[in-house]
Amino acid sequence: MSHLKRAREVFDAELAAVKAVRGRLNATFDKAVALITYALSNRNKLVVVGVGKSGNIGRKIAATFTSTGAPAVLLDSVDALHGDLGILNDGDIVLALSYSGETDELIDLLPAMKRFSVRVIAITSAPKSTLGQHADVVLNVKVPKEACPFNMAPTASTTASLVMGDALSMAVLDARGFKKSDFAQRHPSGAIGRALLLRVVDIMRSGSRNPIAHQTMPVRDALIIMGEAKSGSVSVVNKNGKLAGVFTDGDLRRHLAKDDDVLDLPLAKVMTRRPTTIREDALAAYAIRIFNERNIDDLIVVNAKREPIGLVDSQDLPKLKAV
Repeated sequence: MSHLKRAREVFDAELAAVKAVRGRLNATFDKAVALITYALSNRNKLVVVGVGKSGNIGRKIAATFTSTGAPAVLLDSVDALHGDLGILNDGDIVLALSYSGETDELIDLLPAMKRFSVRVIAITSAPKSTLGQHADVVLNVKVPKEACPFNMAPTASTTASLVMGDALSMAVLDARGFKKSDFAQRHPSGAIGRALLLRVVDIMRSGSRNPIAHQTMPVRDALIIMGEAKSGSVSVVNKNGKLAGVFTDGDLRRHLAKDDDVLDLPLAKVMTRRPTTIREDALAAYAIRIFNERNIDDLIVVNAKREPIGLVDSQDLPKLKAV
């Protein structure tokens, strides 16, 4: 068997697993979301419990919840019996992961957790298992088979549990009215933070890097201004200093093809009127959306008086565009 064939079989098995779990979603999922949302509204948290591979999946689920404003921690089942259970408080939600529902370390922990006033949500393939019977809500993640050729190594089952965790966190996000701005506050560093926290005024080119020319200026002189600013465009203003249009190197090429005297023409004759603009207080993320929708290279920044005060060059945004 070729490696590619094996890879495709794994993808097929895991896709089938996720589809099977999706098909079993019902009102119990809504109940789980309601329990978590209620607990969070009372300033409680989500405590995720799992052993082995389930613990690894649980760590990612907890991280996703936390990053979207829902405090969550991973509790090691073994350490919990030796003092770490102190992290659990009345009103918390326990999200317990065990595919079989019979994991010894987790089952041994259930009586101790039940001494607290907590609700248990189980992610398992066996609703009638010990875990399932002790849970307030059971989310069934039973899969047709593992991607492992021996049907033993947790593969498709862990994927299904991870997707269920993602579905829970995103549904809770919606239920709590979590916004982009809330997300940005929790990701101040990296591309996410840059795109969601920065404003246009923070990234625009200004001063000598913001080429501006009067509409009566000949194209020849405007090109010098563009060259000095190392820009592919120049903002064209009227006698009142308000934006009247834009002239780009693309405009120059188009006019050169049909007019040999273009260099001597005033900008008013060759500029593009009503160019796309943005206000300086707009979010950088909005600038990215404009670039993607309009297929332009430069975006003129204007103030309330419609005076060109800056320029955003698409080449300045590669990291932001990764968001």
